[in-house]
Amino acid sequence: MSKAVDIPAYSLPVYVARDFTVINGANLGDAVSFATELDLDDTYDLRVGALTGRLSVLVDPEGHMQIAPDTRFGTVGSALHIDSCLTMMSSDGRTTEVIVLVEVDAEGDALQVYILPLAELKPRMGYALVGLDTQNAHQKFAEMAYASLARGTRIATASGALKPVEELRSGDVILTRDDGPQKIAWIGQSTVRAVGEFAPIRIQAGAMNNEADLLLSPDHRLFVYQRSDAVGAGRSEILVRARHLVDGDTVMQDSGGFIEYYQLLFERHQIVYAEGIAVETLFVDPRTRAALPAELGASLSQDNAPHGGEPHAGFEIDEAHVKPDLAKLLKDASKK
Repeated sequence: MSKAVDIPAYSLPVYVARDFTVINGANLGDAVSFATELDLDDTYDLRVGALTGRLSVLVDPEGHMQIAPDTRFGTVGSALHIDSCLTMMSSDGRTTEVIVLVEVDAEGDALQVYILPLAELKPRMGYALVGLDTQNAHQKFAEMAYASLARGTRIATASGALKPVEELRSGDVILTRDDGPQKIAWIGQSTVRAVGEFAPIRIQAGAMNNEADLLLSPDHRLFVYQRSDAVGAGRSEILVRARHLVDGDTVMQDSGGFIEYYQLLFERHQIVYAEGIAVETLFVDPRTRAALPAELGASLSQDNAPHGGEPHAGFEIDEAHVKPDLAKLLKDASKK
């Protein structure tokens, strides 16, 4: 796999397989593994003291994944495959989905198995394997990368009026930063448990010069213009993921219950205004395309993908530029 210029890496919070082992069942003592080696009703437990690590991944135009140079896990350059999505039921009756990822070498031999939990896993809970899906795991993986806005978020229309995202329709004209008034090509909607990687980030009113709270998905990127380069990115215009702004004070992750998310898609990747904050629209790349309706994915302009002249390539700051109190730092930098 060759690395294209300015493809953003995805940072995935994973456990290594040995941290999640069978404590009761046919595979007693074994670590979680490929779908073909698993048995329904086996009960797993998370090792006490186990911590997630960030696995940094690049996705090429064909959808193939490899481990990126800035990863904290795995072997740089190794291929990474999505094996399955497991449904686990804990001892308290709650279900949790877990994506199984397999790292392989150049010969196709497995080097390591990882699990990517879509909700929090806890030690000493006991998780029974009640579902095993090898068909829709790619779609689940894609949905994690969606740029999503919560129900009630007000979007600036071409007329300047603010309209709740759930009231927008395909064809409505929205104000964009780079291309002025533009029509919405498609609107997606999903309701998910507000846990783990799906728990929204709440940016409180005023935290980023916004008049009202903004609730959006963790990997949704905000566009910030710095009058002074506060993060050392080497440029004034940057994209920063919402989860990097969490400070436990004015920016927090809201976990619990369910969240109704909406995705806005244009023919070209755009920056729009949500509660007065400049945010990106859905970015179609080889990962997110997997979760779009097939007919829509085939008709989209290549300008919405990073290999077709994506206008914001290279804007995103990497993990090295994430600093404590980043929200306050960027708020101040936008004024100076």
